[in-house]
Amino acid sequence: MDKARDAAPVIKLLTLNTHKGFNSFNRRFVLHELREAVRGVAADIVFLQEVLGEHSAHAVRHATWPAMPQYEFLADSIWRDFAYGRNAVYTEGHHGNAVLSKFPIVRFENHDVSVGRHEQRGLLHCVLRVPNQILDVHAICVHLGLRERHRREQLQQLCRLISREVPDDAPLFVAGDFNDWWLRANRRLQSCGLREAFVETRGRLARSFPARWPLLKLDRIYFRNATVTRPQVLAAPPWSRLSDHAALAVELHLPETRR
Repeated sequence: MDKARDAAPVIKLLTLNTHKGFNSFNRRFVLHELREAVRGVAADIVFLQEVLGEHSAHAVRHATWPAMPQYEFLADSIWRDFAYGRNAVYTEGHHGNAVLSKFPIVRFENHDVSVGRHEQRGLLHCVLRVPNQILDVHAICVHLGLRERHRREQLQQLCRLISREVPDDAPLFVAGDFNDWWLRANRRLQSCGLREAFVETRGRLARSFPARWPLLKLDRIYFRNATVTRPQVLAAPPWSRLSDHAALAVELHLPETRR
């Protein structure tokens, strides 16, 4: 038996609010530098928030603006599959959440969880086919609202989505920018069977905002039917110059179930 081949898969996951390809306070367009930093992590799955699908005004203003959507530019030749959920639409273009994957994305759907008209928000749900695994992996990229009342409703919608569309025994990763200023999401998501990666390994949530001096615990990586190791907060240079949020990374070990 080939023990290396039969070992339970380890998936490296990265999540980052890209700030639409600009650094803090929008002083510099840094998407090219961001792509190099993301590549350097060698993640298997990348969760992106505030990624631009199109922006006609920026495209004219910045000479290095890519001819393709930002999520496709970041994926390049490294992540063969990607999915995008358009949330906010305006005159110049649109932005939303994206998932980049080295595994085939067999299907995806963006669920509108906007509350009223103040903010457009979505949950991007992707189903990934991991080699030799009986069960597909589910990945949900999250960017919740700025208002507590909106977040409460959006968390309820997230739990309903999980209950409706994710099998109880399937590996599930939920990551992104939760904007959870009052630290109330953990208790609510425990009812969905979710555990948070940094709480599980370090006993506390990661500080991720603002990137230069992380104080607030806004970004999270939740999981179910997996185990987690090697949590990282990527806040040192160059990361501190590439967004207003620090990136988070972990390694997730899948159960030993094979096709």
